[in-house]
Amino acid sequence: MCGRFVITSPPAALRQIFGYLEQPNFPPRHNIAPTQPVPVVIVEHGIRHFRLMRWGLLPAWVKDPGKFALLINARAETVAEKPAFKNAIRRRRCLIPADGYYEWQGSAKPKRPWFIHRRDGQPIGLAGLAETWIGPNGEELDTVAIVTAAASADLSVLHHRVPVTIHARDFERWLDCSDDSAEGIMSLLVAPEEGEFAWHEISTRVNRVANDDAQLILPITAEQRAAEEPKPANKASRKVAEVAPDDEGQGSLF
Repeated sequence: MCGRFVITSPPAALRQIFGYLEQPNFPPRHNIAPTQPVPVVIVEHGIRHFRLMRWGLLPAWVKDPGKFALLINARAETVAEKPAFKNAIRRRRCLIPADGYYEWQGSAKPKRPWFIHRRDGQPIGLAGLAETWIGPNGEELDTVAIVTAAASADLSVLHHRVPVTIHARDFERWLDCSDDSAEGIMSLLVAPEEGEFAWHEISTRVNRVANDDAQLILPITAEQRAAEEPKPANKASRKVAEVAPDDEGQGSLF
């Protein structure tokens, strides 16, 4: 899956790679999370444009956004059939520029975070689906979700799902929705080739969305990792933890 990602490339470099008309100037982001505005590249009237959209797709037919689940990812295997995505995959395909993303691994808590990026250091274009929700008072909200696929053998050691990345050679093909069909692009919805991506363990500081700095993507040191390991409880605290008050304030065993 994809629940956090990073954009660190200069705006001018991303504009050259993705070929959009605008010249936005935006700072590097090291901890982009759902519900935040994210940069999106989409074709409108045959021209590529840069847009900001909320990460978390909201289908146009939703009546009450407050009662609708946040859709940050769309599964490649079912995207053409799911009501929330079947129109977007045909008509509103887009790209989300990024320089990498985060994944968490392990059964122990807290899980250990990893930073995943192209081995050659180049930016990536995440496969996105966009929808514009129009409220009862005419308000508009542009939203987006990231398409995911089953992980390749190497990346599956971190998680069984990965975000779909579109190669630059396929940007035009992915973005072209002029035929109102998804048949010609479904073959693009696959995991990256083995060896295309690299990864390293990072600090659990990334767990807090408020932390957004370049230190987040650096490999964790042995000293940092030791400091972040859960501390064993002493005997006194364990005894207290074994007894919890019930609804009437009396001690009861778990």
